[in-house]
Amino acid sequence: MSQEVKRKRGETFESMMRRFSRRVQQSGKLLQAKKIRFHTAEKSKNLQRASALRREELRKKREYLKKIGKLKEEFDTRNKYPRR
Repeated sequence: MSQEVKRKRGETFESMMRRFSRRVQQSGKLLQAKKIRFHTAEKSKNLQRASALRREELRKKREYLKKIGKLKEEFDTRNKYPRR
């Protein structure tokens, strides 16, 4: 549902914009849009399982590479010094 405001006779543009802004604010559409802006749908159980398995596999691979010495030292981005 859109908000429509027509300019009244002798009304300034700023006045019309204030009236439009007030009408949009009172309709609640702006608040609703802000609420759903960053909403993400929940993943299905199968997708959650697949994601967890992939994370676990990557973690094991990193540990193995670290153990055999083929993985470079990781850096902490906050203070730019290597983690130990």
